[in-house]
Amino acid sequence: MDLLALRYFQAVARREHISRAAEELRVAQPSVSRTISRLEAELGVPLFDRTGRQVRLNRYGAAFLRRVDRALAELDDGRRELADAAGLDHGAVAVAAETLLPLTGALAALRAAHPGIGVRLFQAEREEMARRLQAREVDFCLASQPLPLPGPALREIVLVREEVLLAVPGAHPLARRKRVAIADLAGEPFITTQRGNWQRALLDRLFAAEGIRPVITCEGDEPGAVHDLIRAGLGIGLLPAMARQHVRGEVGVAWLHVDAADCVRTLRLVWQADAYLSAAARRFRDVVVAELGDGGVR
Repeated sequence: MDLLALRYFQAVARREHISRAAEELRVAQPSVSRTISRLEAELGVPLFDRTGRQVRLNRYGAAFLRRVDRALAELDDGRRELADAAGLDHGAVAVAAETLLPLTGALAALRAAHPGIGVRLFQAEREEMARRLQAREVDFCLASQPLPLPGPALREIVLVREEVLLAVPGAHPLARRKRVAIADLAGEPFITTQRGNWQRALLDRLFAAEGIRPVITCEGDEPGAVHDLIRAGLGIGLLPAMARQHVRGEVGVAWLHVDAADCVRTLRLVWQADAYLSAAARRFRDVVVAELGDGGVR
């Protein structure tokens, strides 16, 4: 039993799909299949139930996965400790976020102070962020909604709690108003993100509270594109106040307050409570808190 086989098993077990695991591992699918078969032969039990091309983790596989997760996490923590011993110039930090825009200032400050720290960034929706955090693929998540992981296993710092505004094209009839109620937006074409992102979750929640459904004319994976599509006149959308600051003075978009008490975004830095945080990761956390907010650890 070697480390590579355990990595392959962990990827297949989490995905329950050999092709997708092979894509994630960046290896050929037959190599993954052969490695899993050899591992099962060595252990003397099947780890998956197979139906055609479908694989499902069975009770043996589930029990083994718990041990493998623990063992690989310890090895990864050991690697981080060695990197710490070598100093910050050899450290690295990995971060997943729904949108990378809020991190730009913090990353510039980190690079200026510690140019030797390597940073890996992943843009992902909520479930993918949670998966990467649980698999120890990232040290932190920058999240605008709770992650689907056990609460006690997580620590977080609230960085920003900001109002979410309604952005409309400058020629839109609503552009002359300062405030708007959700009921006034029934039938309006919305530009938003796909399910799993915080903007879509907020839009659905606000409309559900009024007993209506939003009309969505465009949904995508890139939150940063919503503003440009609104400016192009394709629809209206919800954007955080932070976005308005980035385009201050720009014409073509009007910003309205929404008469809904919970039309806000709470941006959090989240990490696993029992994960080892390297010196580079701790320094990144300090810089992000200094740049974005002063919330307390919870």
